[in-house]
Amino acid sequence: MRTVGLVLVLVIGAGGCSSDDPTTEGTRAPLACDGEPVIKTTADGVEFVRTPDSCFDSLPDWPYAPEYVEIDGLRQAYVDEGSADGPVVLLLHGQPSWSYLYRKMIPVLADAGYRVIAMDHLGMGRSDKPIDITSYSYLGHNDRLLRFIEALDLRDINMFVQDWGSLIGLRVAGLNPDRFARIAVGNGILPVFPEGVQPFPPVEDPDEVEDIPAPFADIPAQQVPFYDGCELVIPGGADISYFGDWMAYAMKAESFRASEVLEAMTWFDLPPDEEAAYDAPFPSRTYMAGPRVFPSLVNEVPGTTAEAWAGLTSFERPFLTLWAANDPGVQGSCEAQQQLIDSIPGAKGLAHDRLAEASHFLQDDQGEEIARRLVDFFASESLLPLARGDRYCEILLFESTDAGLEAEVWGTQNLSYCPAASWDALDPSAIRTATGAVSVFMNGRRIWLVSSGSGSEVSPERMMFGDLETRFLATLRLDVAGGIAPYVERAVQRTTTFTFASGEEIYELTSPGGTVYVMQSMAQFVDESLTLDDLLTLGSRLELPEGWAYQARTLDADLVLIADGEATVIQDDLSNTYQRR
Repeated sequence: MRTVGLVLVLVIGAGGCSSDDPTTEGTRAPLACDGEPVIKTTADGVEFVRTPDSCFDSLPDWPYAPEYVEIDGLRQAYVDEGSADGPVVLLLHGQPSWSYLYRKMIPVLADAGYRVIAMDHLGMGRSDKPIDITSYSYLGHNDRLLRFIEALDLRDINMFVQDWGSLIGLRVAGLNPDRFARIAVGNGILPVFPEGVQPFPPVEDPDEVEDIPAPFADIPAQQVPFYDGCELVIPGGADISYFGDWMAYAMKAESFRASEVLEAMTWFDLPPDEEAAYDAPFPSRTYMAGPRVFPSLVNEVPGTTAEAWAGLTSFERPFLTLWAANDPGVQGSCEAQQQLIDSIPGAKGLAHDRLAEASHFLQDDQGEEIARRLVDFFASESLLPLARGDRYCEILLFESTDAGLEAEVWGTQNLSYCPAASWDALDPSAIRTATGAVSVFMNGRRIWLVSSGSGSEVSPERMMFGDLETRFLATLRLDVAGGIAPYVERAVQRTTTFTFASGEEIYELTSPGGTVYVMQSMAQFVDESLTLDDLLTLGSRLELPEGWAYQARTLDADLVLIADGEATVIQDDLSNTYQRR
């Protein structure tokens, strides 16, 4: 398992506040509530406070009424907007923000027909707030998110996560991938540390209140580019060593406020009423245990994320990264973004981007633009790109016709890379009974050898075989005499364009009459040991009929094979498939 570096950093810059009073400041709009906190206790003895509703009166651009799910005696708050029957979009915030961070995105997504759910983590927003920092844990946040999803019975979730929302949301998704249709990430990742590692020294005397200067005070405020492309141009940024200072500051500083962090880590200045909105959940320090302890929870990550990361690196549904290009923390680096793109199969071929006028809290800086892109992303056909070397499987359902056998071809192409466990669990006899087919042929697993392929139409028809999703691809007709014997031409009704790129190695069969067939896929179910490296000398392993020849050659120009309604194909005796040139 590859160990990924820690890439969560909240940086406090020169744009932060200078007041030592945690509840008032110069030009900042005053909070709408006051009074002594009312301490409540759960049945399990957890003491907590609940931010008065009056704190949330008249927040700018926030007309949304809260909903609640009770978990272990503590309310988990969320807003639920848009179409009740629409596809689900789940939005998860980071620290020390709350769902108010999504105020610019919710209307765009709701207007597009989605059911938009923005949840407040425990201790944040309108969720209940245990007052003891030991009541919070990394796995506790993960557990509450999963139980929240189960309580609302959310399925086929389109999710956007950022900062700590990614550490929590991506772990839950990696362990429960079937719940998620698409995932988008902004400046976040799932770190993997070996068990027993302590990334940072723990904060000493965490209950003490100290006058600690804000870390990263030398980093410029808004509208200063931190990156030129992928090169950091501001000294002092993107240094993970600063995170220990941030842990201590969040835990102990008497001046620590949510608005201070948001102001420092946005590209555009926040007006006073929006700063007050970010502070609204925290009318005094009693309410701030959640955001105070959040950074220190990184020391609880080791040994808890490897399985989830393995799940993500097998996640084949669409996975998009939309990055703020001017996040001065490590999380803003191209390396952090590229690691997700390179590691997660579903990220292949998507329009990943870095937004110039955005810092760490990119939802505040570019919320409308991000939401518009997510609308396109979530609404797009859930099709994976199919490229040379990718796996797929097909199931052929045969029926008898007057002209011979005819088969519907159902395949995983563009939907998944045919996970071995899902494929091996299928029972051809059960499929035959369920579909009424005369016979069933399990055509997989296969390796795609075409550099790129396209069809004039993508069939909307889907069929589930076990937990394997397939789509209708083509109709195959066989005469009774020929069947599916090797080196016998068969007609496949499809409209496709296959491109073999210049510089790629291709593999060809030539008949005694000079007809050339180009290999389009390699089979791994007749000879499970067969690999791509074996194709160069495959001719020596084939039982070629008299007069047939096999060759491998490197293209000096693109080779394009077009099937306009019908393709002529053959198989060799190892079930590798070829299309006639």
